[in-house]
Amino acid sequence: MSKGRIDRKALIGGIFILALIAAAAAIWLTDDGMRPAPAFTATTLDGETVDLADYEGRPLMISFWATSCVSCVQEIPKLAELHANYSGQGFELLAVALSYDPINRVESMREDRGIPYTVIHDSDDSFASAYGGVRLTPTTFLISPGGRIVYQKLGDPDFDRIEQHLQRWLS
Repeated sequence: MSKGRIDRKALIGGIFILALIAAAAAIWLTDDGMRPAPAFTATTLDGETVDLADYEGRPLMISFWATSCVSCVQEIPKLAELHANYSGQGFELLAVALSYDPINRVESMREDRGIPYTVIHDSDDSFASAYGGVRLTPTTFLISPGGRIVYQKLGDPDFDRIEQHLQRWLS
């Protein structure tokens, strides 16, 4: 009789473990991401105040960059293309220059390169701190319309993967 109880306990334990694994897999594989995007408030180079709540219900890409970062400068045309292709459908793109980058260089690059998307200079590191203390560039976050991080990458972003998300959300 005690053997039957052990089997029953083992069965219940096994079912519980399988349920936990299934729940974890469902969360991991969801299109809406695993963790909520950290709140932020920032001022754009144009003097406008923006915060995460401004983008509720729309996809948002945050690209931490620096004028001295070769990869960051090389990705500007691709970011401009994403902006041109999807901003009319609700997509927003924020380029956040880190505090160590002099603001006059950030402003100059925006003008010289004709950057069409929103640029922020994170002069006090509060934006970078909210996103885990970003110090290296490029670092990219893609946030779903539901406000969750679905993609995070240090280094050159996978633009094909980003576009797949945008096409699914905005079609």
